[in-house]
Amino acid sequence: MRKINRAVKIRIYPNAEQRVQIEKTIGCSRFIYNCMLADKIDIIKKKRRC
Repeated sequence: MRKINRAVKIRIYPNAEQRVQIEKTIGCSRFIYNCMLADKIDIIKKKRRC
């Protein structure tokens, strides 16, 4: 039995205060992701050296 993937596109219209909060949340998420990615790359490089 195949599972069908579906997507729903929505558009939001945040006010100025909500827009600031969304930008902060996305910025924080991006920062954490990049830190974890850098750590992972460092670990892989260290394993290759040994």
